Amino acid sequence: MRIFEQMESQVRSYVRHFPTIFATAKGAILRDEQGKEYIDFFAGAGTLNYGHNNPIANEALIEYIKQDGLLHGLDKATTAKKKFLEKLYYTILQPRHLEYKVQFCGPTGTNAVETALKIVRMVKQRSNVISFTNGFHGLTMGAMAVTGNAFYRDEAFINRANVAFMPYDGYFGPDIDTAFYLRKFLEDSSSGVDLPAAVILETVQAEGGINVARFQWLKDVEQVCRDFDVLLIVDDIQVGNGRTGTFFSFEEAGINPDVVVLSKSIGGGLPLAIVLMKPELDQWKPGEHTGTFRGNNLAFVASTELLSYWDNDTLSEGIRYREGILKEELKRIVEKYSELNIQVRGRGLIYGLQFPQQGFSHNVTSEAFERGLVIELAGAKHDVIKFLPPLVIEENLLRDGLAIIDESIAACLEKKEEMIKGALRNDN
Repeated sequence: MRIFEQMESQVRSYVRHFPTIFATAKGAILRDEQGKEYIDFFAGAGTLNYGHNNPIANEALIEYIKQDGLLHGLDKATTAKKKFLEKLYYTILQPRHLEYKVQFCGPTGTNAVETALKIVRMVKQRSNVISFTNGFHGLTMGAMAVTGNAFYRDEAFINRANVAFMPYDGYFGPDIDTAFYLRKFLEDSSSGVDLPAAVILETVQAEGGINVARFQWLKDVEQVCRDFDVLLIVDDIQVGNGRTGTFFSFEEAGINPDVVVLSKSIGGGLPLAIVLMKPELDQWKPGEHTGTFRGNNLAFVASTELLSYWDNDTLSEGIRYREGILKEELKRIVEKYSELNIQVRGRGLIYGLQFPQQGFSHNVTSEAFERGLVIELAGAKHDVIKFLPPLVIEENLLRDGLAIIDESIAACLEKKEEMIKGALRNDN
């Protein structure tokens, strides 16, 4: 690991949590240079919904490169882009009766958020945007302004103007309707909150701690937007692309966002980000918002193949089945270790275990890594273990990974007991 410490910036993060050198990966398994296998409950932070080195994507990519297909094309028309747009329209948008124009921006999620914020402000001729507590939308300046976590904001010296934060669903507990709270602020011309161009939200706050919005709350927020002529942006970067069981995370809520931002798994493991906007919002002048890597032909090739998972309901049914296993096992763990007061929450194949004891969740994930499981933390206090396995993970690997979490909690409790006994012996 010496070369990474010598050459790479201190900003590196995941290598500190997973201190090994990974060499190969397939499906839901990672292997390091020593040949040790790890079950992947991280999935590239939601980028690898279809697993590592998915064979149908790999075969198409190899064939495309052999044929000297364009790798870089700016926003020129290419065969790869044509096939991607056709697949996106006929497999995803048309069956869901969604009419969106597609904008290719820079290749990351934060690029898509920046683009969305820019277009809604331009269209509505208003500067304010409303975001929500614990929201995470990226780490470039505009996206960071609508991100709630102080860890990312405090020393960035960003311009915090033109963004107002409102409480997310459940922020004050189950008895306070924060959609009504939002409505009251917009109704009152003396509330200090300017009428926004848009509201931006995640239907499940992933980095924020696996906070799941109720469908009724999403409907109510959408209605507030309609009543006040405000646009609704859904950030589906991490919890879209099938993560909740349907392709878009908002489908089951029955809402129709004005703008949807997608990245991560839309590229099939390769960099790609897109903004979907209702046609009337597409008011750009040619070249008004550009980027050298807007569109990625290799990602188009991979994504076109992987979108075939949505030709029928097989994947959705598989996600529901796996969710049943995940939910049942996590509830069993909560009951088994009732003294820890663990909370479980989630939807589809994104779940979280929240530990109130400071540092305990970190100890569990470290223990799990030693036992062959890659899994990360979420939440402002890093107190939530986030379960994010590939959507296509085999049942035996899913169960094996959950068993490792169970064993890791037990090991951490045992170590804690030994520390307490040791402290008592020293006192005596």
